[in-house]
Parts: sequence; C-alpha cells; structure tokens
Amino acid sequence: MQSHDSDKIRVGVVGCGHWGKNYVRIFSSLPNSCVTAVCDLKGQRQAFIQEMYPSVRLFTDFEQLLTSDLCDAVVVATNASTHYNLTKKALESNLHVIAEKPLTLSIEEADELVRLSKDRDRILLVAHTFLYNPSILKIRQLLKEGAVGDVYYLKARRTHLGLVREDVSAIWDLAPHDISIFLYFLGQLPMSVQAMGGKYLKDSREDAAFINLRFPNGTIANIIVSWADANKERYLDIVGSKARIVFNDLDNLEPIRIYHKGISVDHEHNGFGEFQYLLRDGDIISPKVNQEEPLKALCKAFLESIDTKVPPLSDGKLGRDVVAVLCKIQEAISIRDEVYV
Repeated sequence: MQSHDSDKIRVGVVGCGHWGKNYVRIFSSLPNSCVTAVCDLKGQRQAFIQEMYPSVRLFTDFEQLLTSDLCDAVVVATNASTHYNLTKKALESNLHVIAEKPLTLSIEEADELVRLSKDRDRILLVAHTFLYNPSILKIRQLLKEGAVGDVYYLKARRTHLGLVREDVSAIWDLAPHDISIFLYFLGQLPMSVQAMGGKYLKDSREDAAFINLRFPNGTIANIIVSWADANKERYLDIVGSKARIVFNDLDNLEPIRIYHKGISVDHEHNGFGEFQYLLRDGDIISPKVNQEEPLKALCKAFLESIDTKVPPLSDGKLGRDVVAVLCKIQEAISIRDEVYV
C-alpha cells in the first residue's frame, strides 16, 4: 500500500485534540514517515492542521479516509468509547494502528481486536506512553539487575484538577498508565483487586479512586487517581528488600531517586527463632537518564515494528491485559468487595 515514489510509511491521524496534533507533529518530522490524512469533526482543529501542514488531506468522515488509499497506518486518538469501533474498522481495512489507551472498554472487545490484528498480520500498538519513558525504562533495568532486591510493594499517585472526561471515569482515564507500568515491571497480572471510588464532580462516574492489587509473586500495589485534587502528582514508589526507587515525572532534573535505606531481618539472632530487625542507612542516588520525548519514542517503535514485524512493547496483548485489570477494578467498586482476576 505504500507510495511507489516514497519509502515513507503514510500515517493518518483520527482525532486532533491534545494528543492527536502531537502525533501529526512527530510523524511529520520523522525521516521514515509522513502524515497524509487527518480526520476530525471540529473546524478549528482542521484549520490548524491546514495552516501548519498544508499537504495533509482533511476528512470529517472516517470511512472516507479508510477508502482513500492515502494511508498505510492510522492513529486513533479519539475518545475512549470510540477506540474499539475505529480500531476495528482500520484493522479490517488492513491498516496498522496506534490506538490510544484504553484499547477498549471491555475484555471481549479487546480480545477481538487482538485476534483481528493477528489474522490481518497488522501491527497494533496501544499508546501506553509511559512504557516508552526513559525513566521507566531505566527503572525496569534497575529491577532486572536486582538493585531493589525482592519487590515488596508499589504505590502510585496520579492526581490533578481535571481534565474531566465525558465518556469514562478517572479510573479508565488515569489508572491505565500505572497498571501498564506495574505489568511491565512485574511481568504478571494481579491475582486479586480491591477498589473504592467516589463520584464527587458528577453522579455518572468516579472522579477519584483508591485501588489495591495483589500479584501472584506476593507483591502488592496501590494506585490513587483523582480529577479533583489540587495537588498535581505523577508519582511512583517501589519498595524492595535492598532499596527504594522513587519516580517523579514532574521533576525534570532528577526524575529518579534510589534510596539505599531500609530494614532487614537477622534470622540468626540468638538461635531461638527470635528476629532482630536491622536498619540500613545508605546513599541517595539520582541516576542519569537520557531524556527523549516518550511519544516520539513510541512513534519510532511503531514504525520499527511495521518494518520488522516484531510486536511493540505495548502491543495489543498488553493493551488487552490492562483492560482486563480495569474491568476487575470497576467490578470491585460495583460490588464493594475483593474480586479475583
């Protein structure tokens, strides 16, 4: 489907809000891709694209974009409730797809998209952008090297005032980031979920939630999300047997800090089954992180996967697993009890 006079992968972008226009910017700047089409219903957004990228063809009808033969791949950067339908249509049109998170709003729909991408031999990348963040990649490396030791627990806080989504709750909007990070770090799905949520801004959906996850290896995790908190936070804390790692996404100078402090047990104390707790003191280290725009790294990974046929880090399977956890969180909130994944 690629143009005969160019080796570039032709990309269409559906939805040119906050994220969509960034996809247009990045794919227009990469040497092995170009943006050929944009679909959006809002005239102001179309006018912006027309002014900044005059060669891009504009659409208000997604079906017309699909039949235009202008694209090898599309980015679905629309509201979460539309991701399934638009991604399915794109895959059925034999296009590679980046779908914004969450991939779908049900496990069944996510399973269908994963099967469809496999059957059509198309790349499906779910935009769990933090998995392409250099700091998260660095922490993953530290965990693999044993810098933390056994991971006891993880905790994440993702709060701010707004942006309030009209079609999904704060859980489905914010928690996918931290769930995808936890699955990436631990390499397994949680075995059980506890959660409670509050509907303070609107009666129709939760705008704040406290979430607990228990993993098969014994690690526990906590996530706090809120649209109603005046203190904006993008914070992740990992506590292990050897060290503690803190990631603060709002700290551009020292996003990662490693605390070589902790507590351990001397099992040999007195030889009578008594335990002596030993406090460890150590350095606080801020490792060097080579910064790169995560969304740009994601786009480059997408193009590489199209070229090599190797699934990306945040493939459809990972996107499906995140949806599965989100569904269990929603179930736990609904029945006000612990549920098992």
